[in-house]
Amino acid sequence: MENKTLGVLGGMGPKATSVFFEKVIQNTESNCDQDHIDMIILNHASLPDRTMSILDHQEEAFIKVIGKDIKLLEASGVANIALTCNTAHYFYEQMQALTDVPIINMVDETIKAIYLKYGADSKVGILATNGTRRSGIYKNSCHKYNLEPYFPEPDVQDRVMDIIYNDVKGDLEVGSNNKLEGIIKDLIFEQNCKCVILACTELSCIKLSDDVAKYSIDAMDVLVEKSILLSGKKVKQLLKV
Repeated sequence: MENKTLGVLGGMGPKATSVFFEKVIQNTESNCDQDHIDMIILNHASLPDRTMSILDHQEEAFIKVIGKDIKLLEASGVANIALTCNTAHYFYEQMQALTDVPIINMVDETIKAIYLKYGADSKVGILATNGTRRSGIYKNSCHKYNLEPYFPEPDVQDRVMDIIYNDVKGDLEVGSNNKLEGIIKDLIFEQNCKCVILACTELSCIKLSDDVAKYSIDAMDVLVEKSILLSGKKVKQLLKV
């Protein structure tokens, strides 16, 4: 397959973008530098906050800014674009309308992978920002594949937001996180979810224990695998959903 350059719309947030880059490198089958993917990473950290853009109805302002980034990547000759932010997929159709370069839909690819693994009518826990929840992107995609989306109760959602905005975006020094693991266990064993989606790339920065990871589907991992394959490279080990 022809080698293709990958464009990355990053900076949402910077830590998550760096984790995406590392995961692509780690999961690309390679024996030398030349076996890796050519990437153009646009780490636009000053982009408006996606959750606030949705909640404050500032969609046009966000599209105006990120539209320039899309055109820059397009002019650079990328073959596909990876968007390293779940919440930003609320603007997916508007962004795709700005370019002929395919933007990988991390949300839809993740839900499709879960459907193929667990089948229709499966209950799926979703850990995401308030903006992603409000946008309905995961709920709509679940309904498309006849899956049952489950979002945490308000007090648990507050803890999810605290992990995303304070533990990861604020602290950056992240490793394991007992709070996140406790939430995932509750969704599996108390709420009877088949699996739990890490539907925020900040959560991808946290290392889960093997006991918890086996119940979790990281949307970023799905994006990483799709990015490698679309760029004409091989994945070391196909995603275990």
